[in-house]
Amino acid sequence: MSAMVRRFTLIVALGCVTAVTTSTASAAETRAAPAKVMIVGTFHFANPGLDLANIEADDVLKPARQQELAAITESLGRFDPTVVAVEWPAAATDERYTAYRAGTLPESRNEVVQLGFRLAAKQKLDRVHGIDAPGDFPFEPVQAWARRNGKMAAIEAMMASVQAMTRRVGDQQKSATLGTVLHDFNTPAAIELAQGFYAELLRFGAGDEQPGAELNAAWARRNYIICAKLLQVLKPGDRAVVFYGQGHAHALQRCAIEAPDVQLVDATGYLR
Repeated sequence: MSAMVRRFTLIVALGCVTAVTTSTASAAETRAAPAKVMIVGTFHFANPGLDLANIEADDVLKPARQQELAAITESLGRFDPTVVAVEWPAAATDERYTAYRAGTLPESRNEVVQLGFRLAAKQKLDRVHGIDAPGDFPFEPVQAWARRNGKMAAIEAMMASVQAMTRRVGDQQKSATLGTVLHDFNTPAAIELAQGFYAELLRFGAGDEQPGAELNAAWARRNYIICAKLLQVLKPGDRAVVFYGQGHAHALQRCAIEAPDVQLVDATGYLR
């Protein structure tokens, strides 16, 4: 091969490398912005008594609490959300949000209305996304196994710990604003404490009988479906606020962290 041919080949090769590099850089520059997701773990404002241990919520319809909720909404509005998602089924959410905007929804203490609908209306959003999914919570088989295997004291200790946490949140409302309560409810320590309950249940079982693992599998299935519904709503560049029971917060945060092109935003910076 002559020197001239070698020089020509080198120039062509360098040109190809430059073209590939330029193309890659251009693709990176034009890549859509990630969707940003904020998970706000809540408790049940209306005291429905549906959980294993229930927080006694102060009446959020009191004028002082309404002012606090307005302040929370104003603060969350700084995030400028384009999506609000809540712990209700889609059909019920669509129907009730339409009534809320029309001023015909009956007075409600529910956190979906007081937090989710309020924020969405402030942002002038046409829709609130109900992303809840049905699921089992087979706690009775765990208790039955513990009873047969002399582990009921451990179950009782776990339940006492959870009930102590709910009492703390109830007591905190006597002297703190809802913003402060929700801030503290969404710290990493509080969310890890709630998640620890599920991890501890994995100790309940032996051999082929694994009721603790089965409960975790059922819980994970529900959370995966919720996560799927959330991801299916998001578009590049969206900013979503998700209001959900705090027990789901760990799983939904992992959803946002692990999903491609999604960025988790810390809720505590927008609370209190």
